[in-house]
Amino acid sequence: MSTTHSTVEEIHSHGHDHDHDHDHHELGFIRKYIFSEDHKVIAKQYLITGILWAFFGGALSILFRLQLGFPDMNLEWLKPILGGWIDESGKLDKEFYLALVTMHGTIMVFFVLTAGLSGTFSNFLIPLQIGARDMASGFINMLSYWFFFLSSAIMFCSLFLETGPASGGWVVYPPLSALPQSMPGSGLGLTMWLIAMALFIVSSLMGGINYICTVINLRTRGMYFSRMPLTIWAFFFTAVLGLLSFPVLLSAALLLIFDRSFGTSFYLSEIYIQGQALPNMGGSPILYQHLFWFLGHPEVYIVLLPALGMTSEIIATNSRKPIFGYRAMIGSMMGITVLAFIVWAHHMFVTGMNPFLGSVFMFLTLIIAVPSAVKAFNYITTLWKGNIIFTPAMLFSIGLVSLFISGGVTGIILGNSALDINLHDTYFVVAHFHLVMGAASFFGLLAGVYHWFPKMFGREMNKTLGYIHFWLSFVGVYAVFFPMHYIGIAGFPRRYYSFTALGNNAEAAFTDLNAFISIAAIITFSSQAIFFFNFFISIFKGKKASQNPWNSNTLEWTTPVEVGHGNWPGEIPAVYRWPYDYSKPGSATDFIPQNVPYSATPESNLPEETEEIAIEKDIEGLLSAQNEVYNR
Repeated sequence: MSTTHSTVEEIHSHGHDHDHDHDHHELGFIRKYIFSEDHKVIAKQYLITGILWAFFGGALSILFRLQLGFPDMNLEWLKPILGGWIDESGKLDKEFYLALVTMHGTIMVFFVLTAGLSGTFSNFLIPLQIGARDMASGFINMLSYWFFFLSSAIMFCSLFLETGPASGGWVVYPPLSALPQSMPGSGLGLTMWLIAMALFIVSSLMGGINYICTVINLRTRGMYFSRMPLTIWAFFFTAVLGLLSFPVLLSAALLLIFDRSFGTSFYLSEIYIQGQALPNMGGSPILYQHLFWFLGHPEVYIVLLPALGMTSEIIATNSRKPIFGYRAMIGSMMGITVLAFIVWAHHMFVTGMNPFLGSVFMFLTLIIAVPSAVKAFNYITTLWKGNIIFTPAMLFSIGLVSLFISGGVTGIILGNSALDINLHDTYFVVAHFHLVMGAASFFGLLAGVYHWFPKMFGREMNKTLGYIHFWLSFVGVYAVFFPMHYIGIAGFPRRYYSFTALGNNAEAAFTDLNAFISIAAIITFSSQAIFFFNFFISIFKGKKASQNPWNSNTLEWTTPVEVGHGNWPGEIPAVYRWPYDYSKPGSATDFIPQNVPYSATPESNLPEETEEIAIEKDIEGLLSAQNEVYNR
């Protein structure tokens, strides 16, 4: 224990010296706001980039929903924007339709829900909630954002190629993606897609290493692992998932580049194009699927876990109750992290895998529902009989729980190989993953923005606009994705440009419901303009926030309203208790922050907590020693 404390003391005395030196040389605009090494500025860069990508990716989905909902509509009015991608008859080009689906999936999964969500809140909250001056490496942190920005720029530029962007689906399966001559969208657009994804993976790996090192090494005095907020646990497990799985996707992308550009045959064998045999032999496109989905399924939890962690914090704070089952929540996240690596092949039941192997992956897939259910039940139990405060952040958190449950139930259906083989290529799958991964995680992102906006910008967002935004989004998401289950069961295939070619019966069955889904999608997407307006206006004109507007217990609310470089102007507060002492019997207030010692709250201490008072003297001694070092 003493060795650990002395190490922490050395780290933080260095942090104080750095903060002291910082007072003597103010950074210029470029170093302070553009190439910044401050975790808070980098978090804002991730957030604003992610928001812009979210609106752009959402707009792409509206374009292909117009095609699906109204296949006979004349889209000539889009010609000034889309140019040659609207043909002479006023219809959306078929190749461009596939490109829209591909780019929408790529942008939303990687650039919004991975970088925009985890990149924002891991950067912003980890140092603030564990009591650190900054990330372990500010320089690597800065590089991680600019690699992401460079990746974004390349992906965006690919949209303006004459042959169009990548159009092989967001999973870019070979052999289509391995043969540039197979279709226009497999040419330069796909090459730029692969380069952009390689840079994105480098960015994610640098960020993940930084998060893990910061959580392990830079916790303040008294911030034991057993006292960390569930947000930090979620970010930690997310970083572990990304660090172990993203290199596999990088290897898959590199092998695909070799097949496309250097004549190798990792994924190609016995291919014929226009009757001509290609020389490639010995490869397997199934190999790519194994490599992709080894990242692809952990990616679901790379996206979900940060949202679930923030939801834990927001629900506990606004229920004015301790989180139910703190250790069970940590255990469930640990279980999800382990199981996420051994269920990837449930995405591949239709590849002709051995039925016995399929049954193994089916069994493991159903098991992963157990830790997920633990989290859902613990959220509900925390809400039960709580003194709930319905802030916009709380509403979006409750909405996440709803979407997580309803989308998770259909996951159990698809985890059954006998059912999945029939439903795999239908809109049932689209409905499932948009609810459980897409919409749920996006609600977590929005909840985090509404909750921590005062700490980010020193102002509050407009609550009335927040309530309107929530209800339009919540009702809209279910109106869009719930009907997709029905058309999926009825056999409506995904990735089809037009369902009218399926025959008159299909046209009669799918026309009305697809039109309804498209109208709901347009309304839901349009409602996000309320958030966009609220967010950017509130940065400059929002109501000025107090230091702790939600009466929360975690350390970030002990910093000044306008947080400077180094986070705390003086010494970093020590931690004496866990982060969920809400509505504690005997306490004068309904919250007790983590930096309040047990000796200051004798009226509410439990017997085992009274014993902690002796340990507090050791912590206070360490504080005195650190202050002596700082004041020299």
